[in-house]
Amino acid sequence: MFIGVYEQFLEGKNRLFLPSRLRGKIAKRKNKKFILTAGFERCLLIYPLNSWQKITGKLDSLPSLAKADIRAFKRIFLSQACEIEPDRQGRILIPQNLRTYAEINQAVVIIGVLDHLEIWAKERWQTYQDKVQPTYIRIAEKIGI
Repeated sequence: MFIGVYEQFLEGKNRLFLPSRLRGKIAKRKNKKFILTAGFERCLLIYPLNSWQKITGKLDSLPSLAKADIRAFKRIFLSQACEIEPDRQGRILIPQNLRTYAEINQAVVIIGVLDHLEIWAKERWQTYQDKVQPTYIRIAEKIGI
């Protein structure tokens, strides 16, 4: 389970150091490979393989032959996905196409969202938080928390 917020900086060659707390969680996993893909609010998503397999199972069960929107979603979502594995120093490589999509330059925020991590350009994360903060309590009431 991933929770919390971590501020980091992208280093040369599009590499990102994962915070030590996250590296510790990853080190405990048998399989250290992850899937990195484009998210929905111009952030990046990192899924452990077991969580990714649940998503692809859901996508595989959708009737894509009959629905153009399902085919389009699968194409875009899956075409941007790539397998990553932290190196010995805890760095991951962010491909240029995903870095461009998320508008990541240097400062990033990594947030834990239970079964996955999200990587945001720091400015974009702040803008997003400012936008949704006024509805935060209403959303909590709506989902029963």
